[in-house]
Amino acid sequence: MSQLDEQIVELIQPILDDLGLELVDLVYQRENRGWMLRFYLDKEGGINLDNCAEASREISAILDVEDLIGSAYTLEVSSPGINRPLKKSRDFERFAGQNVKIKTLSAIDPDQRGRARKTFVGMLDGLDGSEVLITLPGKSATQISIALEQIDCANLEFEF
Repeated sequence: MSQLDEQIVELIQPILDDLGLELVDLVYQRENRGWMLRFYLDKEGGINLDNCAEASREISAILDVEDLIGSAYTLEVSSPGINRPLKKSRDFERFAGQNVKIKTLSAIDPDQRGRARKTFVGMLDGLDGSEVLITLPGKSATQISIALEQIDCANLEFEF
């Protein structure tokens, strides 16, 4: 997270706390039409359009007053979607029992059979210290552990 991202989070966190919302992710990047500042928010039971609109008004007002961002940007506030990213340790505890897709920084051979890979899809069993536990599907339904620091990205995996 950049220094600007950290300043923005520090500034808006009290607002989110007051609204009962959780910051899932913050993305500030240049796109085709200019700079985009995106907030992905959630809350227990899910976030709705009214929550996003209220958060957008509050966030916009404080960012305008504090003027942390030196260039023009578009503000977007939305839900993290059905494939919600899992970023914090508590996410791996909160969403235990749901399907996940985890990509690792380097290949892992969980069953020591010479089949190292970087992508794992299975049932999230939770967190054991700094290890994420998932059960891989199949005849043997093997549980593996992946160190948090080895995870490049993790998302809920919605089944249709």
